Amino acid sequence: MYQLAPNIDLLFGEAGEAHDRVRAAAAAGFEAVEMWGPTGKDISALRDALTETGVALVAQLAEPRVQFMIPPKNHEPFFSGLDAGVEVAQQLGCPRLVVGSGTGFGGRKRQDQLDELIEIFTKGVEHISGSGITLVLEAVNVRVDHPGALLDRTGEAAYIARGVGSPNFGVLYDLYHSTVEGEDVDAELAAAADVIQYVQIADHPGRHEPGTGAIDWPARLAGLRSSGYDGPIGLEYYPATESAASVAYITSIAAGA
Repeated sequence: MYQLAPNIDLLFGEAGEAHDRVRAAAAAGFEAVEMWGPTGKDISALRDALTETGVALVAQLAEPRVQFMIPPKNHEPFFSGLDAGVEVAQQLGCPRLVVGSGTGFGGRKRQDQLDELIEIFTKGVEHISGSGITLVLEAVNVRVDHPGALLDRTGEAAYIARGVGSPNFGVLYDLYHSTVEGEDVDAELAAAADVIQYVQIADHPGRHEPGTGAIDWPARLAGLRSSGYDGPIGLEYYPATESAASVAYITSIAAGA
């Protein structure tokens, strides 16, 4: 049985602020949640809600979402953002920070850009050494949601993770983004299994709750299990119905996966 983690920036908005959404998720039977960045959230109230309910925050975004291409070549905002993200993550007991590629490094060969990301993220892991926080790198689709992003292939995210070569760095495999990009989900899961440290899902088309699109969820979760992944799954979708109702289908599928 997979542990599902609703994204509190997208789900349970009916409840109010982020801390209220944690309580609503707990009332709906969830033991974990994820979120985007901490900006705009009352971190103290959020910590209290997590403690009160026993709900675990399993992932949050690193902020700011740095565009590494911007000259001059100064990555200090990325490292400063890591410091701030780690501080919040430690307060909230969150073990993972999600990082992205930005739009890349203009005018350079793709391989060079990927190798520079290895260098940056290797330094990032060293920068937060001892924090207990793992960085997970997300490849996103450029066809619908993130035009212009550099990293849109699971295999390239896995290449970077292997290049960093740290247990504190891995891949966030987003099944929705992978599907939008036309990847063979089972093949990608099998090929990247050694470095996948977190998973997110949404249906396609529409990026709504599982059951609203064309993805075969029993097959996809079976493939995920076959790949060896047994960690939490983030529900990062825009609900087409009321939040508690939107989770019913995927909850039933995950119970038997």
